[in-house]
Amino acid sequence: MGFALDYSKLIQLDAEDLAETGIKKAYDSIRAELSRFVPEPAEVQEGIDPDAPSYTVICRGREYAIYSPALPDDAGESWARATDAFFSIVNDQLANSEYRLYAVNGGNDLFGMFLTPSECEAARQSLPQRKDWPYLPTLERPWYGQPHGEPLHKSLLKALLSPFKSRFS
Repeated sequence: MGFALDYSKLIQLDAEDLAETGIKKAYDSIRAELSRFVPEPAEVQEGIDPDAPSYTVICRGREYAIYSPALPDDAGESWARATDAFFSIVNDQLANSEYRLYAVNGGNDLFGMFLTPSECEAARQSLPQRKDWPYLPTLERPWYGQPHGEPLHKSLLKALLSPFKSRFS
């Protein structure tokens, strides 16, 4: 048996909650854990305008627009922007640490877990389903950084064996 993730260390996030003005609340809930890796976690400020409506988050001089009338919101884009902003805010502070906050799952089932890159890779090697692998969120559609499909090694094996399949059928 390979490396096993300690699921008791999962941090429940929920992308919908993050997008609905919940980034600061989620960030404040992990500040104590973040302070294990960063001497002074940065402050996070929110700009919420219910009339526009718009929601922005500011941390260390960087502004993250989550939603506004000027931004597209098809296919849950605000959820993706909120997830990317949250993980960027945390991981930018971890630049001098061996740890990163990795995402596990997505959408309403979004969680986070502090891991080293080697722990992340070990988890990927031990988990048979790519969708279960820890990852770093991105804004790249349609999966936003989340692994999907079959593990590369299984796909490669199928591709390599496909010319011989007819011989054994």
